[in-house]
Amino acid sequence: NIYFHQNNIQKNTMKISATTLTFMSVVGLTAGFSPNAATKTATFLSLSDIPMENAGYPEVNGWTADPSKFCAGLPGSVAPLGEFDPLELVSPKNGLSVDEIKRYRESEVTHGRVAMLACLGYLVGESFHPFFGGVISGPANSHLAQVQDVAPGFFIALTVAIGASELYRAKTGWNAPPELSKIVDDPNGAFGARLNDDYYPGDIGFDPFGLKPRTASGFAEMQTKELNNGRLAMIGAI
Repeated sequence: NIYFHQNNIQKNTMKISATTLTFMSVVGLTAGFSPNAATKTATFLSLSDIPMENAGYPEVNGWTADPSKFCAGLPGSVAPLGEFDPLELVSPKNGLSVDEIKRYRESEVTHGRVAMLACLGYLVGESFHPFFGGVISGPANSHLAQVQDVAPGFFIALTVAIGASELYRAKTGWNAPPELSKIVDDPNGAFGARLNDDYYPGDIGFDPFGLKPRTASGFAEMQTKELNNGRLAMIGAI
């Protein structure tokens, strides 16, 4: 009875995970294909030379938000799909605020990174599994259930690690949470969850190998590559 009960729990968990991944991939695909940021330099610049739609937005990693552009000018649009947004979630005529567009991109980048790790785990985990004494084997879908039997304390450590990383991401990218009354009456409609103005979606400062490009064009190119790989991984993880 216990064996069948565990199998039922595992099947239900897999169904929930599949539904969640499907939702993430749809949001990522429809909200993230956006154009590369253009970088311009000038020897002399006066206030009259600055477009009014860009006024007030700081330059971050070579990108300055432009509400008149698709997805506020964030990189990520590639041929042949180009500015792919059939639901017009981030189209300029939709009137979405820059804050909300940044939150959409933050969500897409984060889900893409998780999906890339998930795909890597599926491909590597079934053929190479030195952890837990090498007793974890078989289809990747059954590995977590096996780990629960062999080392149940692992999930406590995993939960703490995920919580710590999410807390660090929140403290790096988000405004400090306001009072409850201000959250409910938020004029931006963000329900108190606003990214910092000087925060680039997904750039939490984690770069142990120093791979982050130092130029605006280089960063936009690498960001587009990461987005494309993440989008493919979100589909593959399903």
